[in-house]
Amino acid sequence: MNVEQLKGKTVGAAVSGGLDSCTITRWLVDHGVNVVCFTADLCQPDEKNVNEIRERMLASGAQESVIVDAKDALAMAGVKVIQCQAMYEGDYWNTTGIARHITVKTLLPEMRKRSITILGHGCTGRGNDQVRFQLAANMLDPEVSVYAPWRDPAFLDEFGGRKEMIDFCNARGLPVTATHEKPYSTDANLLGLTHEAGMLESLKTPAKFITPGMGIHPEDAPDEVEYFTVAFSGGIPVEINGSPTTPLQAILEANRIGGRNGVGVGIHTVENRFVGIKSRGVYESPGMELLGRCYEYLLQLILDRRARRVFNQVSDTVAEQIYQGYWFDPATQSLLGSIEPFTRLAQGTITVGLYKGNVSFHAAGGVPHSIYSEETASMEAVGDFDHTDSEGFVSVLGVGARALAVEGQIK
Repeated sequence: MNVEQLKGKTVGAAVSGGLDSCTITRWLVDHGVNVVCFTADLCQPDEKNVNEIRERMLASGAQESVIVDAKDALAMAGVKVIQCQAMYEGDYWNTTGIARHITVKTLLPEMRKRSITILGHGCTGRGNDQVRFQLAANMLDPEVSVYAPWRDPAFLDEFGGRKEMIDFCNARGLPVTATHEKPYSTDANLLGLTHEAGMLESLKTPAKFITPGMGIHPEDAPDEVEYFTVAFSGGIPVEINGSPTTPLQAILEANRIGGRNGVGVGIHTVENRFVGIKSRGVYESPGMELLGRCYEYLLQLILDRRARRVFNQVSDTVAEQIYQGYWFDPATQSLLGSIEPFTRLAQGTITVGLYKGNVSFHAAGGVPHSIYSEETASMEAVGDFDHTDSEGFVSVLGVGARALAVEGQIK
């Protein structure tokens, strides 16, 4: 789909209110396209007043600018990510990945109210987000078409990158804050910040180069340990430091406490994008990291080795599914259902110590489904475990071990 095909039609543009949003909106309007802007309120920490986005988009030529509350939906999705420990390639809590899915799901109903069937977005043609927007929209409403300016030759001919967009906006007096000097770009939501591009593309630029938006660098954190306690019920955080909480409040509070202790701030990663290239990013996700580590400590108490093996396989697959744009896919939903028996058992209170970016176990209590027994595990007393039973167990294992040696299989 290109801009010539859109003339006289209305595009529902998913916008964040930044440089790309203002540029694309005005460029489409200049080409005879009607633009209605939609923004998901994701409690983005870099936007002090989300309503100001409406003003910027109207000033850029949008016929209407709609703000949709998606905070609770994103918080609950974040909790589900924690429940399956869905970290992509080990370190990334999928904060932007899951947010794209929630954004599309919350914006499509508003588009339907206005009979808009074309969804526009400003995602680059070399990134993951274009796939997430496309697949989420196609799965949730197959009647919706997707327009991506960064895949439109006419747009690419005019805009090679940030420099041309900034010049375009400045020439037309559009309300953008981007400058030629900004050294990297940031994507923000309740669950975390992702910093990439610009100077961060060089591996000679350290992770500490970023200016944190959700806390401080670990080395700048306080010199004293701060303790954090969370109570889970059915896999959902219900209390933080003794006070009742909702998923949204829990993540906000964990962001605040984790951030001031440098937890989940300045995480460097070079990852494999879905489109086949590697990219370097620096991530911040203090709340997800803090709550996620606490949840892992709880899982250690309730999962036996068979359950753990199943859980780990699901965790890895769901992380990849989110990253690649398949959150709404039946495969993902079936995987989430498969760990529901584990999630149901995730009840208990975990206390951790926070110190300069580290989250260390301090205490656990009120875990009715824990299969850990201090008495059985003790090296100091017999307890429920009869040590003499191990004689036959180990002897049986030894039969196979000897056979490997006898048959020359051990080098």
